[in-house]
Amino acid sequence: MSDPPVPVTPIPRTGLTRGTAVAVAAILALVVVTVASIGLGARDISPLEIIRILVNPGGDSYNTHVLWTERIPRTLLGLAVGAALGGSGMVMQALTMNPLADPGVLGVEQGAAMFVVLGILFLDIRGVTGYFWLALAGAGLTAALVYATGTRAAAASTTIGMVLAGVAVAAVMASVITLLVVRDEAVYSHLRFWSVGQLTGRAKVLGEALPFMAAGLLLALPLGRTLNVLSMGDEAAAGLGVRVNRARLLGAGAAVLLCAAATAAVGPVAFVGLVAAHCARMLVGADHRWSLPLSMLCGAILLVGADTAGRLILEHGEIQVAIMTAIIGTPFFVWLARRRNLVRV
Repeated sequence: MSDPPVPVTPIPRTGLTRGTAVAVAAILALVVVTVASIGLGARDISPLEIIRILVNPGGDSYNTHVLWTERIPRTLLGLAVGAALGGSGMVMQALTMNPLADPGVLGVEQGAAMFVVLGILFLDIRGVTGYFWLALAGAGLTAALVYATGTRAAAASTTIGMVLAGVAVAAVMASVITLLVVRDEAVYSHLRFWSVGQLTGRAKVLGEALPFMAAGLLLALPLGRTLNVLSMGDEAAAGLGVRVNRARLLGAGAAVLLCAAATAAVGPVAFVGLVAAHCARMLVGADHRWSLPLSMLCGAILLVGADTAGRLILEHGEIQVAIMTAIIGTPFFVWLARRRNLVRV
């Protein structure tokens, strides 16, 4: 006799009332960090002054110049990059069934960064559009390498196996980047501000990077129901009419596109996808119809909030946003890894 079928437990659905309340709270938090990002920095601008400048954009005051040429584009870029990394982290975790998956943790960002370095060194490529295609290729190849290595090396614990593979690949690529860059002082001077993720001086790339990130977000947003079904297992998903391979390819493509666009725009920024995805699940549960868009909101809040905090900590100068997110994300990652109900070693 054949074995009885294994019962499939579907993901609990998030109630409309709860999901709506959390979404409204997240939007309000997003408004608060956006206003703080626009108003705070080396020169503080009051909310009333911000409103006055927005209502009368044609003024010639110094504050008007600062807002329209630096603060507002920088904030919009931070919101877009944070949303892209948050969405990418959630989709990666859903597709790999890995609660520790993240573009930075799995080495995808370092793969994108290495291809950008190679393009700068050997192809003399400049500008975010050129960086984007290099980052896309690097992110895609690295994601495939980490997935193949992690699943083959640790059949008993795919979660930890994939994380270890990602950390190893990221370390190797970081070493290669260092070896390539230190040999050329001119390239090092050009690259050093890009290799550590930051929003400082990146406002001018907003117009070039935004279409790529918008395309990735639009591809990812409708995937909530599909990710719910895929979480029940490939056989159950196929039985419910989902084309599993096609769905996984579409989800992976959206995640890599979001990661590549964000990395091309501001450089590698780790842990945003990891923290945003888990914050979203804690708030609305595992229903991806709610947690996926909320993860994008959480990523935007985290990145812009971290960038604003990085401007205020030092009396003179500022701390790059990638360093701030690492300060937040590293203890969060360790806490997740020690939770037995999330990670099985």
